[in-house]
Amino acid sequence: MKRLLIAAGGGGDVIAAVMLHAALYGPAAPALVLTYAWERLVVDPLPGPRGRADFTGLDSPAPRLDLVTARTAPIPPAGSSLPRLAAELPLPLGLLDPYGGAAGLARTVAAAARHCGATHVDVVDVGGDILSDGTEPTLRSPLGDALVLAACVRTRLPTRVWVTGPALDREVPARELFARLPPAGFALGAAHVEPVRRVFGWHPSEASAMLAAAARGVRGRCGIRDVPEPLRLDDRSAGVHRLSLARAVALNPLARRLADSAGLDDAEQASLEVCGFSEVARERARAAAGPPPPAVAVSPDGADLPARLADWRAALRREGVTLATRRRAVEDLTLGPADLRRIAPSAGSAFPLLTV
Repeated sequence: MKRLLIAAGGGGDVIAAVMLHAALYGPAAPALVLTYAWERLVVDPLPGPRGRADFTGLDSPAPRLDLVTARTAPIPPAGSSLPRLAAELPLPLGLLDPYGGAAGLARTVAAAARHCGATHVDVVDVGGDILSDGTEPTLRSPLGDALVLAACVRTRLPTRVWVTGPALDREVPARELFARLPPAGFALGAAHVEPVRRVFGWHPSEASAMLAAAARGVRGRCGIRDVPEPLRLDDRSAGVHRLSLARAVALNPLARRLADSAGLDDAEQASLEVCGFSEVARERARAAAGPPPPAVAVSPDGADLPARLADWRAALRREGVTLATRRRAVEDLTLGPADLRRIAPSAGSAFPLLTV
């Protein structure tokens, strides 16, 4: 095993890292992917990231390195998609625990590199918020990416930063983001989606789903959750942009501020100073508020689903939307797993977006 990749922001970045690995090295090349267990409240009802103390069944092949396997389980009431991803993705997954700040993450990255025999690190981010300057009004989750950059600086390992699916996360406005990015070196294609295609039947990530769709040639205006304006999938959406670690850190003041952080509390304070908010505090507030009530009454047998779906699609078409993420459908229509199977029985294995 000679390759080490880091999914910089957690969530769907690990799926994108596997796609990029297939493009860079081939789907059969051995590699390790490090990722956070830091997911939306729909997956993990506890705010903030999960650390190694939140799991049972981790595999520890080396000091400071913990692998998530299909036998790993979060300790209730915590939740995590990582064990199922570990079972379904072709690459092993290592856990990034941010509770030691950039210093602790650096020790994990260095241990993983020694375990793999890797001579360099590939950092992967979907969307581009790893290049945020902290002032963007649409910025939601800068901390995980910035911690990874700061940790990689501390390791002194040669590091490449890859931004895939630029602007698909809607955190850094596209015009600003493309001004910070070098030209795309290449684009992901349909073959690079194959190793991850089955996970879209259940994983809630929207940015990686749109990246996969764009890589398969899908184009159109896509409606995503919590965003009033649709996002356009075009020829740039499957692009892959490469930056040096020094350039990425130069663009990210939060990463520079986190260089000496030794705990998550330090990191939160840095985020407050640089960005004006803490995403962990926002998650705490949302968790305390509880889930919103269902917008509509849901028929247990799905009898009312065709009418509700037709009305929903008609409303989106009036907005000029031609595609919608499965996540938006779930949240707009309060869908359960059986409802999703009724809507698109093959969508999970073949197609991560729904046609409007």
